[in-house]
Amino acid sequence: MNPDRHLAPAPGKPAPALAREWPAGVDEAGRGPLAGPVVAAAVVLDPARPIPGLDDSKRLSAARRIELATQIRSHAAAWAVAWAEPGEIDRLNILQATMLAMRRAILGLTCLPARVLVDGNRCPQADGLDCEFIAIVGGDALEPAISAASILAKVHRDECMVELDGRYPGYGFAIHKGYPTAAHREALLSLGPCEIHRRSFAPVRAAMRSATLSLAP
Repeated sequence: MNPDRHLAPAPGKPAPALAREWPAGVDEAGRGPLAGPVVAAAVVLDPARPIPGLDDSKRLSAARRIELATQIRSHAAAWAVAWAEPGEIDRLNILQATMLAMRRAILGLTCLPARVLVDGNRCPQADGLDCEFIAIVGGDALEPAISAASILAKVHRDECMVELDGRYPGYGFAIHKGYPTAAHREALLSLGPCEIHRRSFAPVRAAMRSATLSLAP
């Protein structure tokens, strides 16, 4: 992942003229991990090209998510994936970094919709965005556009963590995707944090303290 870019390249096809009238769904993936970016996606579905099987990404198998992500990228009127880096998470806090990633995804759409449906109970900053924001708790299981966004965000982040596993071997990122599993915590204590670990998260801070104490005379 290029640290100088925070938006995944989406197809350059123009959005249908009616896309402004269709809502965008927005969701994130990766708030809980100890490492890697938090990723957000925004999706405007085309009612003329329905995608059967959309659901909360957590309810779907990895293979099914990948299959649906391919359909979403092909059939959606517009979509964008964006992220906030670990350094931004540490500087802003995870909530504000998530909101930043969501805003970047919305701005990445080829057509800004009149309504934006956001999973959860908070919405990103609306400054400069001519659209209505609606927060929906559990929206990833209720609104197809949010379900689509949750799938794109999850698939993109998983692919990112597999790539980062090759750059930072030994932590098992390709397996646990940065989440605080027992294996990840053990590797963190053994190897110490790497560049993509979130230093504002308590287990990472603890590993840093442990490394410092082990180096003390």
